[in-house]
Amino acid sequence: MKKILMIAVCVSASGFLFAQTAQFGIKGGVNVASYHSNDNTDFNSVTSFHAGGLVHIHMTSRLAIQPELLYSGQGAENKPADLKAKLGYLNVPVLAQYMIGDGFRLQTGPQVGFLLSAKLKSGESETDVKDSYSGVDFAWTFGAGYLFPGTGVGVDARYNLGLKDINEGGPAKVYNRVFAVGLFYQFKH
Repeated sequence: MKKILMIAVCVSASGFLFAQTAQFGIKGGVNVASYHSNDNTDFNSVTSFHAGGLVHIHMTSRLAIQPELLYSGQGAENKPADLKAKLGYLNVPVLAQYMIGDGFRLQTGPQVGFLLSAKLKSGESETDVKDSYSGVDFAWTFGAGYLFPGTGVGVDARYNLGLKDINEGGPAKVYNRVFAVGLFYQFKH
């Protein structure tokens, strides 16, 4: 009975601590995406957007963990071939953040992405090519942000370095590269 009571107290305390340190939020912004290939194909960037939610969890006064759930438009363009790939991902980054001063933060961490859609545009025609791409992508994220003190509003810039070949069955290895800039809002708790 004492063990059950002790477990109940610990679970209740951890829930209370989580509620005191976690802030939920929303975010959105602009993506500039492209591919990197091992066969030196010259890809051009495409512009799209990202949007979703976040949970900012303070571990200490300087260290936080921030998981996010984001829709992210990605892809690339090959102008000489008149081809444009438009990919839609559900990305789940889990970032470690280090706070410097009153609002500045550095962030890094892994990201897993789940492919939702893939279209290839050639001239005026557009084809579904989801089966040509890997359904899952892995990336490492590096970035920085600034939370304006007392407002809950912040800006964020990051680079997602794709680590997994997304070209399903093709001879060339292709990796996502995304530079993202956006705004976020952390709700008060």
